[in-house]
Amino acid sequence: MPRYLVERTFSDGLPAPAGREGAQACLSIVERNADDGVTWIHSYVADNGRKTYCVYDGPSPEAIRRTASGNALPVDRITEVRVLDPYFYA
Repeated sequence: MPRYLVERTFSDGLPAPAGREGAQACLSIVERNADDGVTWIHSYVADNGRKTYCVYDGPSPEAIRRTASGNALPVDRITEVRVLDPYFYA
């Protein structure tokens, strides 16, 4: 399965409430993603909360865009990536 880095910009900051509400919001995203065979691996959030870099596995960039649209999430850029593990060479 291809892996992708998805860059997003939230002009008002990432709407990620803490606690139970935030956990439920994340679970809903994961469930909707599964409909298109997309798996959210993890995300990095910039200090100001306005930019995220999310790692996904999925069949195609189009599937990633569909799930983002269904989850009302912005997409700035999708880049297919591979893992480079520096400890592999040690």
